[in-house]
Amino acid sequence: VMNIIELENPIGVLVQFGGQTPLNIAKKLEQSGVNILGTSPRSIDLAEDRKKFGKLLDKLNIPVPKYGIAFSVEEAIKIANKIYYPVLVRPSYVLGGRGMEIVYNENDLKEFVAKAALVSGDHPILIDAFLEDAYEFDVDAICDGKDIHVAGIMQHIEEAGIHSGDSSCVVPAYNLPIKLRQKIISYTKKLALSLKIEGLINIQFAMKNNTIYVIEVNPRASRTIPFISKVKNIPYAKYAAQITCGLKMKKIDLNYMKTNLIAVKKPVFPFNKFPKQNIFLSPEMRSTGEVIGFDSQLGSAYAKAALGAGIKLPLHGKIFISVNDTDKNEIIKIARDFNEMNFKIVATNGTSTLLNHNGIKCENIFKVGEGRPHIVDEIKNNKINLIINTPLGAQSRYDEHIIGIAAIKHKIPVITTISAAQAGVRAIRTIKIGQFSHLSLQEIFK
Repeated sequence: VMNIIELENPIGVLVQFGGQTPLNIAKKLEQSGVNILGTSPRSIDLAEDRKKFGKLLDKLNIPVPKYGIAFSVEEAIKIANKIYYPVLVRPSYVLGGRGMEIVYNENDLKEFVAKAALVSGDHPILIDAFLEDAYEFDVDAICDGKDIHVAGIMQHIEEAGIHSGDSSCVVPAYNLPIKLRQKIISYTKKLALSLKIEGLINIQFAMKNNTIYVIEVNPRASRTIPFISKVKNIPYAKYAAQITCGLKMKKIDLNYMKTNLIAVKKPVFPFNKFPKQNIFLSPEMRSTGEVIGFDSQLGSAYAKAALGAGIKLPLHGKIFISVNDTDKNEIIKIARDFNEMNFKIVATNGTSTLLNHNGIKCENIFKVGEGRPHIVDEIKNNKINLIINTPLGAQSRYDEHIIGIAAIKHKIPVITTISAAQAGVRAIRTIKIGQFSHLSLQEIFK
């Protein structure tokens, strides 16, 4: 990088448009005499250093999941026992969630800390309480150090714990109470101003039990900036670059045309090219692209995004359902909708009993290890057309992993959250009744 800078002799260098890697070298660039445009390396370090950032959150009175910093396996075990399992183990300063894992017991912790230490080098291992069954949000904002504009709040369809790059997300957020929305905006403004952001900032929040937690702050452009720019027809990256060169927010027109459109971002995965890869979605990013679906209804937008991502939603056949206890009430309505569309339903014992008791005809099927034929046998025999599986806990996640491998091999769509199942059932109904309309982006913003 220094060879290029010496040749070009620029007035300054932008580090906030290249993901994590430029942030990692920002301090070294500054020490080498390079003028860093926009957010300073000091602010970048404050956001990336967990200890310093934790103090800032305490000062601003912003909730964060319990966490600790470990430099050895012994320290990690001590912290995890204090926080309680499950915990999220991650190296500091890594790209794409590399080395991140959700850990449910001490033996797995020892294994993952050893692995994370290899990724992390001289940096410590971060251990956070994992907010299982929480809703997650991505927020992008643009700031000139004094004034701030929140570009968008995107709600993840996948549960917290799936890397944000692997999560489908929706604008506008569909399950966010007004008070909590205001809290997210307030926290975003406080953090951007405290970090003296000049340009873009991305913050990931989680919502659980009516509390908003800060998961992560990225003092840079995120992968969601092109998405939110298309949703609002505002070139945020262009404006952010101009702000780093001295333009003030007051001189930018950030008004946008309000529409009734819902936008769904869906990741694209390369599993068909790598059939032996672990397909289980986790905090470590696996997607290699993304698509957008626009429509005035969530089901249609989700259907368009799914089609764009190469996912063939079934219009008939058999659906396998297995949900955790907290999702059991929600799944009744979804299963009834599929039943009304003439889908056959098979389910594991607990889910099957619940559905039959509620007047929804459902066959019982074994989990892996309970007996034969089990669900993976049925997938391999091409008897399953769609899978709805919402795992909680270590065993459930293991089962999902085994089911997932078989599903990818046989090209069967897998849905892992109730919110995604709700969107999925709407999408299938939309396709079945042929309610699609198509517009280009140019036509939308006429």
